[in-house]
Amino acid sequence: MCSLDNYGCSERGQAMNGKHDENRSLLPDAPTGERKIEHVRLCLNEEVGSVGVTSGLEKYRFRHNALPETDFNEISLGTSFLGMSLRTPLLISSMTGGSAATGAINERLAVAAEERGWAMGVGSVRAAVEKGELASTFHVRKHAPTIPVIANLGAVQLNYGFGVDECRRAVEIAGANLLVLHLNGLQELFQPEGNINFSGLLSRIEEVCRQLHVPVGVKEVGWGIDGETAARLFRAGVNFVDVAGAGGTSWSQVEKFRSKDPVRRAAAEAFAGWGIPTAECITEVRKVSQQAGLIGSGGLKNGVDAAKVLALGADLAGYGRSVLGPAVESEDSLHAVLAQVEFELRAAMFGIGAGDIAALRGNTRLVRSLS
Repeated sequence: MCSLDNYGCSERGQAMNGKHDENRSLLPDAPTGERKIEHVRLCLNEEVGSVGVTSGLEKYRFRHNALPETDFNEISLGTSFLGMSLRTPLLISSMTGGSAATGAINERLAVAAEERGWAMGVGSVRAAVEKGELASTFHVRKHAPTIPVIANLGAVQLNYGFGVDECRRAVEIAGANLLVLHLNGLQELFQPEGNINFSGLLSRIEEVCRQLHVPVGVKEVGWGIDGETAARLFRAGVNFVDVAGAGGTSWSQVEKFRSKDPVRRAAAEAFAGWGIPTAECITEVRKVSQQAGLIGSGGLKNGVDAAKVLALGADLAGYGRSVLGPAVESEDSLHAVLAQVEFELRAAMFGIGAGDIAALRGNTRLVRSLS
């Protein structure tokens, strides 16, 4: 399972902050053991956001340009990521799959991403690698023939019997252009059925990078990747990093609601504020490599936040939980949220006089607030 970011502005906040029983049209009742549906329900209906730590994006602001010398209608969001063309620098982050209900969510997300030109990740494909009958819940390529699709596996599974063949199978199942291996040590620690042997993973990740036929990336799930860790990953052959910083969903909080262990449930509260803010991660990772792919995710609330992470150095801005609720609710709700993010991003670019994504990344009008 991967990071699901905090919800943002008013309409989206109504859907995601606190309980939202209306967001269940794609979530029929399911046995408690269906972990993927449990995760979605908890992310939609419980308080699982970070406490005491933010994305750090609120510490930055754009200096307004009163004379932008830019035609809003001519502003372009087109970009590329690792040689792949995109109509927007926006990503629907890896979230779910593995059941009929979550497969329907993936289908809806894929259709919308294709229509609007967003990249898309799927949740951990481990379940489909182990049980072939679940493969269709991750096969989004048939709904999204042209956009970049990112397959996803837990890196720790490389210590539990998975290898290059399983990684290759995950890519095939999703019809993906890329593979991301997620690092979720604290989630696994608090998860009732977690795998907690994270020793020696770097060399195994290096082997996957060396042998897999598609670019390989590494992402966190909401606690962030710092510059030092990113440098080690890049030296091992990793092509891109998704920082998935703190300030969005806390997976120790999610797993707290699933755990029956009183020690772990109580201990989870101590980690509600754990992690490295997203803005800090992006600036650190970009300093160690100007060439590697960089995705900024973790607590993004709107399109202005996308503009900030792109100006800080990210290639793509990723959204998770902020699009999950609308995707469960209806196609119209999902399209409305994606359209709003795009409009907000364009408006921020207009406000500083950046006519395209290259001009946004090279802009000097993003400043750190003194307060």
